[in-house]
Amino acid sequence: MVLLLAGELVAILASFSLAVLIRFQGESLVVLTASVWKMLAIATITLLCAYYMDLYDLRGLADSRETYPRVFKLLGVVALILAVFAFIFPKFLVERNVLLVALLILTPIWIGWRAAHERLILNPSFRQRVYLIGEGNLARRVKDTLESRPELGMDLAGWAGRSTVAGESEEPLEEILRKLAAQREVEQVIVALSDRRSRMPVKELLELKLRGVVVEEGTTLLEKVSGQIEVDELRPSWLIFGNGFRLNAKHWFARRVVSAIAALILTIVTFLFVPLIALLIKLTSPGPVLYSQKRVGLNGKVFQCYKFRTMRRDAEADTGPTWAGDDDPRITKIGRFLRASRLDEIPQLWNVLKGDMDFVGPRPERPEFVEKLNQVIPYYNLRHAARPGITGWAQTLYKYGNTIEDAKEKLRYDLYYIKNCSSALDLWIVFNTVRTVLLGKGAR
Repeated sequence: MVLLLAGELVAILASFSLAVLIRFQGESLVVLTASVWKMLAIATITLLCAYYMDLYDLRGLADSRETYPRVFKLLGVVALILAVFAFIFPKFLVERNVLLVALLILTPIWIGWRAAHERLILNPSFRQRVYLIGEGNLARRVKDTLESRPELGMDLAGWAGRSTVAGESEEPLEEILRKLAAQREVEQVIVALSDRRSRMPVKELLELKLRGVVVEEGTTLLEKVSGQIEVDELRPSWLIFGNGFRLNAKHWFARRVVSAIAALILTIVTFLFVPLIALLIKLTSPGPVLYSQKRVGLNGKVFQCYKFRTMRRDAEADTGPTWAGDDDPRITKIGRFLRASRLDEIPQLWNVLKGDMDFVGPRPERPEFVEKLNQVIPYYNLRHAARPGITGWAQTLYKYGNTIEDAKEKLRYDLYYIKNCSSALDLWIVFNTVRTVLLGKGAR
């Protein structure tokens, strides 16, 4: 990713410089010196647009049929934004159509660099050979992740199951590891064993590590590459002795102050929208403007969560508490827009100011669902170790979710957030929330 970003930054600056050289020739050095800030502004706008248009989601690395059309779309959007900037701020415009010429030059350079970057990442010489040890759900998730994510630069060289190599001749696991150590054909071994106490080949794994082979847990690998913590295979010892989960009072106090300030600023910014939203809700459906609902917060404490009403007044009169579904008929027309734009959550700023919620954190769930989910999902209560938030890690990376399996998937993201909670991660989540809102992802 760093290599891709650096190459595209160089491509943008080189295209602008070449356009100036073509259009101004002998005066190009003077024009370039005076336009440094414009070049950096153009580069920032272009890279931000590329990110918001999913051009840095490298999971589709090998499918250029999707990538290249988006590059053309990106450059069209950038041209439109630059035209608006130039209209509002005429000084932003460079004479002699330099911006247009720069975009025309950038198009083949960008596509060429993308193709070169893809070939580089997929080149066997730069990829890491990985051996997987284990069986069951955790091992399968690791295997599926490695095989479906070529951008990780990891190729599965082999897989040993319970006591034999899958698809190969039957050999004891210890013998397989000794051969790996002697042949030096793998750079990393991933351990995804369900029962380590009885089958962990400690001596052989230590020998591999002393020979320079990286030995890593399957849970740790999935955490790094997917932003999730595997729930089904989670062990108390990993939670207790592993890194992360730094839930000290100073950290949470600082978060509380920042959240309150952010909520106060957003309350002032969105104040003018509130009367309009209230009017639209009243005009389109009978019932109150605001809707309150019990939610489970920090340490399992129940509080009243406030939102603009997006469903009809009797939405749960017959069914009781239920998750919203796809194209839910209970959602009003204006409610669908409010949910997609996240404007329905403006009243939750009051919950942040009161201290029931933070600006960033796991989304609070209803007590009825929490009671049910606690019984079927291991470690579900751990998500209540942090104060819930208006936005969160799961909200930016996963859909709304209306099933138990969706709840488990979101818990994987929530535990990752609680384990790695930091100001930098919070800023990244806020940055991604803007993207989620603009693209309408995850709302229901």
